[in-house]
Amino acid sequence: MASVNKVILIGNLTKNPELRYTPKGTAVAEVGLACNRRYKVDNDLREEVTYIDITFWGAQAETVSKYLEKGRSVYVEGRLKLDQWDDKETGKKRSKLSVIGEICQFLGSRGSGDGPMGEGGGGSPQRSAPQQTASSPPPSTGSGPLQDEEEDDIPF
Repeated sequence: MASVNKVILIGNLTKNPELRYTPKGTAVAEVGLACNRRYKVDNDLREEVTYIDITFWGAQAETVSKYLEKGRSVYVEGRLKLDQWDDKETGKKRSKLSVIGEICQFLGSRGSGDGPMGEGGGGSPQRSAPQQTASSPPPSTGSGPLQDEEEDDIPF
């Protein structure tokens, strides 16, 4: 049976990214995201905030850690991950639903305009690089998607 695990979020960071490295040297950045929902109840405007933990891996984790800070607006695509464990103090089963970030696009302005997104923010999404295995060819050094050599002859 087919299944889909896809999350799309826009919100503001609740804390600065926390960057760390695994024993094998892979970068891991954890951020908190607040997504607001506004709605009316009997002509009374209300707001509901959902707080979401997001984890980025590899080069994307380093980029997120370098350029993002608390309060910054971001667009994130990713997948849900459920962690389960036994609480050491109470012995009860615990669980936590979080997001593994796969795409991150910086929104708005950094304020000073001196980052990679320039004066108006925006820019293209930051995508995680595929994991390279011993049998796979090295990733492309170009900034765009991989292209066949024949496509380079098309004039635009």
